[in-house]
Amino acid sequence: MITIKEAKTKKELTDYIKFPFSLYKDNPYWVPPIIADELESFDKTKNPAFDNAEAYFYLAYKDNKIVGRITAIINWAEVNNQHKRKVRFGWFDVIDDIEVTKALLEKVYELGRKHNLEHAEGPMGFSNLDKVGVLTEGFDQVGTMITWYNNPYYVTHFEQLGFQIEKEYIESIFPFSNVKPEFFLKAQALIKKRYELRALNFTKTKDIMPHVDKMFDLFNESYAKLASFVAISDVQKEYFKKKYISFINPEYIKFVVDKDDNLVAFSIVMPSFTEALQKAKGKLFPFGFIHLLRARKKSKDVVFYLIGVHPDYQNKGVTAIIFDEYYKTFSEKGIKNCIRTPELAENTAIHLLWKNFDPKIHCQRKTYLKYL
Repeated sequence: MITIKEAKTKKELTDYIKFPFSLYKDNPYWVPPIIADELESFDKTKNPAFDNAEAYFYLAYKDNKIVGRITAIINWAEVNNQHKRKVRFGWFDVIDDIEVTKALLEKVYELGRKHNLEHAEGPMGFSNLDKVGVLTEGFDQVGTMITWYNNPYYVTHFEQLGFQIEKEYIESIFPFSNVKPEFFLKAQALIKKRYELRALNFTKTKDIMPHVDKMFDLFNESYAKLASFVAISDVQKEYFKKKYISFINPEYIKFVVDKDDNLVAFSIVMPSFTEALQKAKGKLFPFGFIHLLRARKKSKDVVFYLIGVHPDYQNKGVTAIIFDEYYKTFSEKGIKNCIRTPELAENTAIHLLWKNFDPKIHCQRKTYLKYL
């Protein structure tokens, strides 16, 4: 018999977070999260995502053993402002038992029907800065700290339960040796001169902070046209600023400004924490933070997390300036591989940015939809 229980207490939520640790215990491709960080993300008093969203965390039990988990989410900004009558689901993990999947998803349907919503979609998080998509190709590829890993049978379960593909994402990788400066060196100089632009580089986090709000504003403007986009609120900006910016190497954040110091483009790259997180096994102490700090300083792989260009400057080659700055930084640091996080397959503009680097798609993922 399958029993579904809502996780509410700290212990129950910790059990919820720890379930994938047992499910993927011997899987070399799964990247564990930091348990304390996940707990904070699920804390309605700390994560400002809950200002515009409600979420419920469910565990599935069979023979008194946890066999699955799911989060049912309504992003009310999406429902009320974009008129998308959708209930989301995320943090979905399950054993290979379709009855467990069916029971977990029923809790999602219940929440959607309660609020007269039209369809369920997932896996996805609270906002666009959360993880997204079920892995459909690349099961033999190690993940990153900002993607979910899953077994192939997840897709089979969704298909058998009548879900349809909603959005498709690709992830790719290319060796830094593929980056040839002749593709952007001359162009960036011409673009700087033509549009009176200049790059901003940083060596100290405190020097970045005055620009971060403008960066998030530009992020909202850059991605506003994408069908799946929900803008980042002012409160969320503060939360992300405190939680993440100080952890990113300042030299990996690049800005481009105009003659009046208006921000026209930005990019955030992170060192790969994959190996460090696997060694940490979900805990910062006693040694987990040492692995993370070492990766921050010494990782030879980097992950392109965000890139944004003001609509007025899109298709004008501004990214050549960003690539030129990263080329100098990565050359100095001896970077070996560049990894791209999930990008919408339909976002052809972003894919064209990388064409000269000959990236190889190594993972694909999808979100699935079902009408209620």
